[in-house]
Amino acid sequence: MSKMFPRIGRRRALQGAAAGFVAFGLLLWWLLPLGEAPPSGTITLSTGTPAGVYQQYGKLLRTALDRDMPDLKVKLLTSDGSQENVKRVATGQADFTIAAADAVETYELAAHNPGADKLRGVARLYDDYVQLVVPRDSRITSVADLKGKRVAIGPPSSGVRLIADRVLKAAGIDATKDITPSADGIDTGPDRLKQGKIDAFFWSGGLPTEGLQKLADTFNFRFVPIEPGLVAKLHGQNRATRYYRATNMPESAYPSVQGGHAVPTLTVSNLLMTRKDMDPRVTEWLTRTVIRSRDGIGTKVHSAQLVDLRTAIYTDPLALHEGARRYYRSVKP
Repeated sequence: MSKMFPRIGRRRALQGAAAGFVAFGLLLWWLLPLGEAPPSGTITLSTGTPAGVYQQYGKLLRTALDRDMPDLKVKLLTSDGSQENVKRVATGQADFTIAAADAVETYELAAHNPGADKLRGVARLYDDYVQLVVPRDSRITSVADLKGKRVAIGPPSSGVRLIADRVLKAAGIDATKDITPSADGIDTGPDRLKQGKIDAFFWSGGLPTEGLQKLADTFNFRFVPIEPGLVAKLHGQNRATRYYRATNMPESAYPSVQGGHAVPTLTVSNLLMTRKDMDPRVTEWLTRTVIRSRDGIGTKVHSAQLVDLRTAIYTDPLALHEGARRYYRSVKP
């Protein structure tokens, strides 16, 4: 009997070692495609304005991609925002980009937009919140109060412009006639508000946005609520407005501005996207990095903490790119 114990011990040791190797192999499989060299070459990522979340997220994602794919060069392009980003990818001026779902659908719905049928999704990222900013002592308390005022509605090719025009229309305001519009975005809007050159400005971005955090340090402002009833009116404008959801901007977004109060507004999801003809291997690896880097990027871009494997596959209105699909299938429980 005593001779059996060493044999059983060795067997269990071998079983334990085998289990350890399997676990290690699964870990490698999660981190890297086993035995596969990282892709190389050059890709272009179109982001956004320097003071916006798209640009900040893009820079941090490039750092993560450099770590995972050291032989892949990632070029960043600044842009006005979602509308320009969608067009760049559709026409081959960029390989990957971030854009709001409403801007994607708007591009696809428009007649004769080149490359609309080639657009593909990589991951659903985080939500943009519409933020309507006015001086703290302003008499503007609703979107309807913007009539006759000087309002920054974002650059023509931005996602902000798309949303601002629609929100104003829902409130019965024609952006070309009933306000004095300007094309300021998050890069110039804050300073012009401080200088008294505009009465309000629209911004749509992840929470918190660096440009507004900096403004809060030097200027007293507040957010104008966009009530659920106004969001409901938006849904009747066209198919693209179905992506707008009534919500509250949490009180923790800008504590010094909100004073512990949530602000009614609307939100829309952001998508990481590419074209159908993008190399599936590059797209698969990039998708893996997006998911893996969530926590690291999230320490600096709070909204990136919301990137989640369970929801990333929902890239409506875009079908998933084959490379992204491969990754999601590989990690499916």
